[in-house]
Amino acid sequence: MNIAKLFESGWGTAWLSAALLAVLLQLLLLRFVAHDRYKLLIQNTVLAVLVVASSALGWLLPQLKLHDGASWFIAIAELVMGVLLIRLFVLTLFRAVLPRTGNTPPRIVEDVLVVLLYCGWGLVRLRATGIDPASLFTTSAIITGIVAFSMQDTLGNILGGIALQLDNSVRIDDWIKVDTTKGKVIEVHWRHTAVRTNDGNVVVIPNSVLVKSKVDVFSTPSHPNFRRWVYFPVQFSIPPQSVIPIIEKTIREADIPYVAPRPAPQCVVMDYKDGIALYALRYWLTDQLHDDTTDSTVRVHIYSALLRNNMQLARPYLDTHLTADSAERQTALHEQEVQQRLQLLAGVEAFSSLNQAELRELAESLHDAPFIKGDVMTRQGAVAHWLYFLVQGEADVWLEVGNQPRRLLNTLQVGSVFGEMGLLTGEPRRTTVTARTDALCYRLDKIGFQKIIQARPEIAEECARTIAERERQIALAHAEKTSVNSQEHEAHILASIKHFFGLG
Repeated sequence: MNIAKLFESGWGTAWLSAALLAVLLQLLLLRFVAHDRYKLLIQNTVLAVLVVASSALGWLLPQLKLHDGASWFIAIAELVMGVLLIRLFVLTLFRAVLPRTGNTPPRIVEDVLVVLLYCGWGLVRLRATGIDPASLFTTSAIITGIVAFSMQDTLGNILGGIALQLDNSVRIDDWIKVDTTKGKVIEVHWRHTAVRTNDGNVVVIPNSVLVKSKVDVFSTPSHPNFRRWVYFPVQFSIPPQSVIPIIEKTIREADIPYVAPRPAPQCVVMDYKDGIALYALRYWLTDQLHDDTTDSTVRVHIYSALLRNNMQLARPYLDTHLTADSAERQTALHEQEVQQRLQLLAGVEAFSSLNQAELRELAESLHDAPFIKGDVMTRQGAVAHWLYFLVQGEADVWLEVGNQPRRLLNTLQVGSVFGEMGLLTGEPRRTTVTARTDALCYRLDKIGFQKIIQARPEIAEECARTIAERERQIALAHAEKTSVNSQEHEAHILASIKHFFGLG
């Protein structure tokens, strides 16, 4: 068969048209596709060489009087040429044409379409060679079962990839975590999903594994921020109300790359264990590619903020600690604390009749009572047999009347005392007191005062007289008229005190 006869039969014209079309599509790919253009060129060139080699053998063998096998080489050339054209057409459509119109279909659509077209072209070529494709599907049940069993993983991956695309559960540019693999989805193929980690590795995960496993999608293009937790230990002796504001203020005011300003970073107490207080700084990361580096920067800011405020990071310890303080130093520190308490007690009118020894006994029985901003220190109507000395912070006094909004009566400052009537008479609280700021109080219980008043009952009369006089002065200051005789009111308070402490 010479060249003229080829073109007279139309076979040569078809081949020339197919070759020109293939060259045109390949030029379009080189012009408009930037990613993997040379890789695609090499793959397509290999197919083209296979077509040329098969065609040459199919034409050369008859010239050498070797007619056996010539038709098979021609059939192979036609099959591979069709595969090459299908591949070039789909690549041009999905890699060059559609992206320029603003549409970027998932990679799996391209893969599935190519496979379907390959299968269709293969069936066409089988029929052209005289083989009925239907006979291939009517073979024995054993062969069919073997083929189905051997392809179950492949079919599972294909169906898994289609399912992932249909429900949009995992999409390109999503950040996911599967078992120990965490990274950005860069491709979703017919068989697998490719994930690029922050270390630059590309992890290939079979689609069937994604469908069956728990997948954590922690960042998407529409919701890129992801909350990070940076843990740090601080000495147990440092109160949280001192640590939290410092750390929050430092991180919020610092210009740290990839830390979102909203929601604002938060510092929280996570646990108390092994002699330390464990904290966590929670912030929202805007770029998942910089997770570890941003955590490191945040830790540096935390460390610096602690040092600036005379605080240190702590380490867990389980060994026994022996104090290095001498007995003399401990006694001096205790005496200093008692003197501070004595100064507070000396300013309480209800205790003005107590001598120095009695005041010292009261000072020894005081207990620390810390409150956090917003805490209810006393509740109106509650029965509590103690009073508070406000040592640090501020407290608000509220009056609650029925269903009406509560009314602010006063703001207590350092040195204020509240709850005397509850301690001395046991009557319910008249107002609600809340911590306006973080506050520290000394609490005096009934038991601590009972020993003194039972040893010297006349103290009750002095306390009753002082409280009655103070209430009278408060009433005058508010221009309130009272029909109760002051002596009767004093007697009533005294009776309540005696009854409450069992003085008879």
